[in-house]
Amino acid sequence: MAVRWSPAAKRYTRRLAVLMAIYLAVLFTAVWLFRHDLVSGPLAWPLAIAPALPIIGVFWAVMRFIVEEKDEFIRLLIVRQCMVATGFCLTIMTVWEFLQNFDLVPPGNGGFGAAFFWFIGLGVGALYNKVTMGTAGSCA
Repeated sequence: MAVRWSPAAKRYTRRLAVLMAIYLAVLFTAVWLFRHDLVSGPLAWPLAIAPALPIIGVFWAVMRFIVEEKDEFIRLLIVRQCMVATGFCLTIMTVWEFLQNFDLVPPGNGGFGAAFFWFIGLGVGALYNKVTMGTAGSCA
């Protein structure tokens, strides 16, 4: 059975693919440069921040999808999915911070920050939609 994606869903998918390609390229470049001690001083700051920019772009792409999608039911599913993702992320990060505050886990999170858990939460939100609404949407 072929899935018919809306124009908004197609744009979202293209944006996501481009942003993730940029993310991978920037991340691997930054990691390589830092591991080989080829960057330091003031240049280190923008290079360390650079991989975050495409991730921020993904947040924009998801929200843009909500704005551009014409089908109200699909918009509802996306909003519900984002709400579950936000609640999931805030819960995980809050628990982790309290564990750190009481020295039960080491400082830092090994690179698994809020964005990582929000993206995991999107998957949880899609599952929640499937269980409660009978569908996760055409591309959600």
